[in-house]
Amino acid sequence: MKIFSKLDIDFDKNFSELLSRGKMDIDSATDIVNKILKDIKEHGDNAIISQIAKFDRWNPETSEHLIISQKDMKAGYDRISSELRQALHLAYNRIENFHKKQLPQSWLDFENNGNILGQKVSPISKAGLYIPGGKASYPSSLLMNAIPAIVAGVSEIVVCSPTPDNYINDLLLASAHICGISAFYRIGGATAIGAMAYGTQTIPKVDVITGPGNIFVATAKKLVFGDVQIDMIAGPSEIGIIADQTADPRYLAIDLLSQAEHDEMASSILITDSSELANKTRDEVYRQLANLPRYKIAEKSIRERGAIIITSSINDAINLMNEIAPEHLEIVTKNPFELLPKIKNAGAIFLGKYTPEAIGDYIAGPNHTLPTGGSAKFYSPLSVEHFLKRSSIISFSEQGLKEVADATQILAQAEGLDAHRLSVKSRVEVFP
Repeated sequence: MKIFSKLDIDFDKNFSELLSRGKMDIDSATDIVNKILKDIKEHGDNAIISQIAKFDRWNPETSEHLIISQKDMKAGYDRISSELRQALHLAYNRIENFHKKQLPQSWLDFENNGNILGQKVSPISKAGLYIPGGKASYPSSLLMNAIPAIVAGVSEIVVCSPTPDNYINDLLLASAHICGISAFYRIGGATAIGAMAYGTQTIPKVDVITGPGNIFVATAKKLVFGDVQIDMIAGPSEIGIIADQTADPRYLAIDLLSQAEHDEMASSILITDSSELANKTRDEVYRQLANLPRYKIAEKSIRERGAIIITSSINDAINLMNEIAPEHLEIVTKNPFELLPKIKNAGAIFLGKYTPEAIGDYIAGPNHTLPTGGSAKFYSPLSVEHFLKRSSIISFSEQGLKEVADATQILAQAEGLDAHRLSVKSRVEVFP
């Protein structure tokens, strides 16, 4: 894990490499994904079955074998331990309570002249959730994607997840059962995105697709955007930590590794104004790394995409972190809340030494589906609003139209749209 200072001659080069972390070469996957999507549009279920045989190492005999029944989900729920069931229910309740606070309201504004303006908020009818299931299974991602849709009032939720070798994790089944999922399919990768975006004989077409995935999933989401809405194009996981000399290097090391164990392309970055803390943390990273079951994944991530930056001040650390715009940001300083107003770009912010990023992955309540690769500069976490749409409400009275008729006609005429002008003029002329 490299350590470098803001004072180094080659700092700009090293920092530029961090800013390009986790960038997915979507162009390289586009041709492959386009063929998959075209196949689905033309051949529907048959394309899905052949692609599963190719990528997931099992052969569905019919479209019926793609379906995971509610009976299967309940059986998975029954098979897990009571401790796991309790943990899932606690997570569900905390996530639901947080997301209920996000619900926007419909409203009407009544003007003195009788005009009525407003907004109508409505749930999207059908949502498609993609839940990864390759290197690991993530039941927490099902909760984080399904619960906002449920809170929003989505009437039909479709879930797709890959089942390599036709195996599915009981914990994922249990999460689906708790969420009351009725449409769950054994489909992964770009195939799943295409199936939900275009619909097939078995898979319904949805209006929005959410959920993380690999480069092929990300590329498919980008290509189907416009036919459906998407949440974001998320890449490998990442963590940024701002820490001062009061931080415990052991906590910092473990938190850095908590992202590194996700994926070889995950990024773990610490920025501190203490060179002593930097060196102690790096030493602790390697001590903790040796004991991790996912050693090979975490070691490669730390070696190739991990970094510790030493700055002259915490303000410099904040400025650099705002440029990085990390998916997860921990602030482990003496007074972390004093720094919060200065944070401009981060997917989720974790304040204080007792708030490890992992608490946000599972149980805190805010969504863990977050913008990556610097996209926190313009994207927000997955929320209830991703499953809602707004309609504007406009109702003008006779007096209200009179008051703006001349200005409207002038603007319409300036744009050369005469029917627009006449649509107002014809109504004004009949007024007494």
